[in-house]
Amino acid sequence: MKEKNRIQLVMRNCSENEGLARTVAAAFAAQADPTMAALTEIKTAVSEAVSNAVIHAYGPEEDGEIILRAQWAKDGRLLFEVEDFGKGIADVKQAMEPLFTTGGEERSGMGFTVMESFMDKVTVESKPGKGTRVTLVKIPDGV
Repeated sequence: MKEKNRIQLVMRNCSENEGLARTVAAAFAAQADPTMAALTEIKTAVSEAVSNAVIHAYGPEEDGEIILRAQWAKDGRLLFEVEDFGKGIADVKQAMEPLFTTGGEERSGMGFTVMESFMDKVTVESKPGKGTRVTLVKIPDGV
């Protein structure tokens, strides 16, 4: 069985690209004619993943890349990957705990919690000094 569709967007690590990632994710997910609630959840989760990469992956003066990939799996699941090649996460389990942040008082530490509440599955792979890949899975109704 051939996969339905896939895309890849390569962008700079700047906050202006968070909105672009949201729009691309929404347009891609719209192929399944999701509910507005599901579409909002997808946009929010992807935005959180991209925001984490922008804020935490690279230093403020570092020019880095963030890659957004989206694809329809053969089994009908919708997969999004947000990958960076920055600092990486030393302790993924700790980073995924609610309220944990390395971003100081101005950060809530709720990014991964939001992603997990809106998506059916969230996995994080990271190597310090190499980067991080966040995979977000949404199972559309009827699959």
